[in-house]
Amino acid sequence: MTKHATSQPAEDPSYPMRVEHVYEFLVSAGQKPERIDSFITKSIVHATRTRVQRAIDQGTVLVNGKPARSNYKIRPGDDIRVTVMRPPPLQLIPQNIPLTILFEDEHLMVIDKPAGILAHPGLGNRSGTLVNAVLWHLGFREPIDVLKRREGWDDDDEAAESTQETTSNEDAEVSDDQPWGVDEATAFESKGMRPGIVHRLDKDTTGIMVIGKTYEATLGLASQFSNRTVEREYVALAWGVVKEDFQLIEGDIGRSSKDRKLRAIVERGGKYAGTEVTVLERYDFASLVTCKLRTGRTHQIRVHLSAKRHALVGDADYGGREVAFNAVYSAFRRTAQIALTLIQRQALHARLLGFTHPITNERMSFESPIPADMQACIDLFR
Repeated sequence: MTKHATSQPAEDPSYPMRVEHVYEFLVSAGQKPERIDSFITKSIVHATRTRVQRAIDQGTVLVNGKPARSNYKIRPGDDIRVTVMRPPPLQLIPQNIPLTILFEDEHLMVIDKPAGILAHPGLGNRSGTLVNAVLWHLGFREPIDVLKRREGWDDDDEAAESTQETTSNEDAEVSDDQPWGVDEATAFESKGMRPGIVHRLDKDTTGIMVIGKTYEATLGLASQFSNRTVEREYVALAWGVVKEDFQLIEGDIGRSSKDRKLRAIVERGGKYAGTEVTVLERYDFASLVTCKLRTGRTHQIRVHLSAKRHALVGDADYGGREVAFNAVYSAFRRTAQIALTLIQRQALHARLLGFTHPITNERMSFESPIPADMQACIDLFR
């Protein structure tokens, strides 16, 4: 069963990215003299000397109604007012975004995710995600407040970048490095609001995802992902001729020392990751492979294949675009260049997903055909 929703723009341009927030302090009678920048840094969660100094330089820190200097020492009775621009409280906004639904009952839904859409909102991406689309599909029309976090400064893009890192995880379960936690269903204040994202695909990875529509279904699905009883198979198009018909790529994955938004195989501080790779077809300078996950680390398939000098075709983050010019034989470079015009993302597709229905206990399996941009590259290479 495949259903499509009516389309409307995914992003809401009216949604404010920053709102003014004021912190006020009345210095107590027993307060000892202290520099104002030090006092504010200790008084506001996530405040740093750099952020406080920036606010002082911008004239948004007032003492008794007048702009303060960073070396001013506070005194009992001082009225301190700090104005910062913070992201507004995170809300989930139902949006009428197209969904390709492969299966749906009262407990869960299985969708075929296109490229270019995140699993759920964060500070850096508040709309246009699968959660926004699913809320609309389930009949919600009003914004839904996410449970309040501890109030803090969050006055620049650092928080948004941190959230973006965790909301673009290609193969991770929600529990892996995810601020909302495994039980995402408990993150919402709205009465009766219980859909849950129990695993994620990267924004530009296509393929099958399952979403819980009830609290019980979400917990049951999350347990299966945690216990590795879910069957998942990805198909990928990689540069170079992969020699082994089958190989297990292992290597601890952690943050890249070169770019904190990316991942890499690391010697210390990472988590074990294992990826089973099987060759389906070999071409003159590329290979079509399937990948099965033994773990669910961030960007796992992309990192492991790149480490083996088989970066995914089109993957700008892990060498999949420049490799066409650096590693492909000169006789094939023109073809490689054409391939990069056919696909503007990593050539990775979640083709198969199998799980046990958390309520009926029926074993279910779903497959998704290779998307058009990947198929165009395959036809070219053939």
